[in-house]
Amino acid sequence: MSLDLGKVASQVERMIATLKVGRQERQQHLQNALDTLSKQADQVSALATKIELSKVTWLVAGLTDGVGGHYPPPPIPDEFAVLATDGSHVDVDRHRSPRCYLINIGAVTLRYGSSPGATLDSLPYLYSGDEEMVIPPSGDGIQEQIIEGTLLGIKRDVAECGQLARLASGLPEAIPAVALLDGTLVHWNLVKYPGFVIEALLDKGFLSYLSQIKRLNNNGRQVAVASYISFPGSTEVVNTLRLALCPHRVLDTDRNCRDCTTRECEAVVGVRDRDIFLRLLEPGERSDLFISRSEIIKRYGEHQVYFFYLKIDDEVARVEVPRWVAMDEAQLNLVHSLVLDQCRRGQGYPVALSEAHEQAVVTGADRENFWQLVESWLIEEHLPSTSSAKSRSKRTRWL
Repeated sequence: MSLDLGKVASQVERMIATLKVGRQERQQHLQNALDTLSKQADQVSALATKIELSKVTWLVAGLTDGVGGHYPPPPIPDEFAVLATDGSHVDVDRHRSPRCYLINIGAVTLRYGSSPGATLDSLPYLYSGDEEMVIPPSGDGIQEQIIEGTLLGIKRDVAECGQLARLASGLPEAIPAVALLDGTLVHWNLVKYPGFVIEALLDKGFLSYLSQIKRLNNNGRQVAVASYISFPGSTEVVNTLRLALCPHRVLDTDRNCRDCTTRECEAVVGVRDRDIFLRLLEPGERSDLFISRSEIIKRYGEHQVYFFYLKIDDEVARVEVPRWVAMDEAQLNLVHSLVLDQCRRGQGYPVALSEAHEQAVVTGADRENFWQLVESWLIEEHLPSTSSAKSRSKRTRWL
């Protein structure tokens, strides 16, 4: 039986009514945020010091040059390339045999200028061996980590970055390029895993691939890495404004917030970063650079993540870059101009990422066909093909 929308309609009506009631308050909080940002424009150094000295339980953006700056788009090179990868996967299914998972990577190279061209590819990788199903511990007495669920999603992100590094290495030396990933560069969800997992997936995986791309720039090439987040829900810049509104010279949320009665910081509650920059920026402009202060970033070294907000018509996107791109004006300008150009060519979303997604996507039908292929081979080779009663029930129509 499908979803009964008639039973949901009244609940949707109540939700919309609640949103309407809170709209005026949200607009006031947004104006408070904009006013606070404007006041902090001349106090960036003091605010940066307060950020460094404070101990807060919410994620605050680090500052570089300012908080309210806006920069017009730089010119686009005559010749350039845009690379992108995206991925999808078929997770381990404990209701089927054998245990395995599949990662499908979409890879795209788009070249613009006097010799335009496009290369699109789909690269499936099947993992099934005992050594591929787990991340082994680095020491005795530590339990191995099974690769499935969230961890498989992270492994897929690493595979996307690895393929991006391979695409970048195959570029002609003379052509500037931006290599794009979808989503964040900050793998904050790795924090909850043991150190050997972080080492395997982040240090020896994701960051090593970023290093490979960075080294290409030492050989006469210009290849910048960036990630693109559409309609971001982050509040790091807003949290920086919350810190600015706090009357304490140095804030310790564990000690100071419990007994606070004035709650000055709540003047901007409910506002997201994108709300601020949708009002602040003109189409095509980017914001100041900010620094991610996520706990996992301590391991990133030269790849420490910086980010800016970019306005594309009626939407604001978040663009993240490693430090070596952020600190190189030519690289940063290349990211700004080419990401904007990709969005304008792609009706608000980068063409290369959209095409990479199309190459990577694994539909529900694809997943079922994959498992049927696996099971048919098991039968042909006279190997046991078992599945749970629950799995069989889902695939059987009942009268």
